[in-house]
Amino acid sequence: MKFKIYIKSIAIPLILGSIVGFLISGFIDYNSLNKPFLAPPSILFPIIWTILYILMGVSYGILDANSFTNSKINFIYYLQLFFNLLWPIIFFVFKWRLFAFFWILPLLIFIIIMILKFYNKNKLAGLIQIPYLLWTLFATYLNLFIYLLN
Repeated sequence: MKFKIYIKSIAIPLILGSIVGFLISGFIDYNSLNKPFLAPPSILFPIIWTILYILMGVSYGILDANSFTNSKINFIYYLQLFFNLLWPIIFFVFKWRLFAFFWILPLLIFIIIMILKFYNKNKLAGLIQIPYLLWTLFATYLNLFIYLLN
């Protein structure tokens, strides 16, 4: 039974992230942008996001499989996922780079809140989200400097 919980928990962010990736694929102009120091090659983004969505699902799955979820945890988890999934649409489809920067700031806050709430229920579930926070901090840096350089 727990196996099904983990499959569902991992599938939700992976499927939603894949749908967004498919929807924005024709709009991605990353390679034509002026990029800041440390900007990674575009091939890394789908790899990293796949890993992060899997970790996100595992983390939530740990809580769900152990009956540690509640309305507050569900709310913050799905709120951060919503902000996460809309960011590339704002950045790549609409090309609202400055708005995307301001959109990612509450996402960072939601991720931190999520980590704390997850950690309070299960330390591993919280710690698994640290790479997501670090990558989103890096994405914030990229977003800001891509806006400034373009």
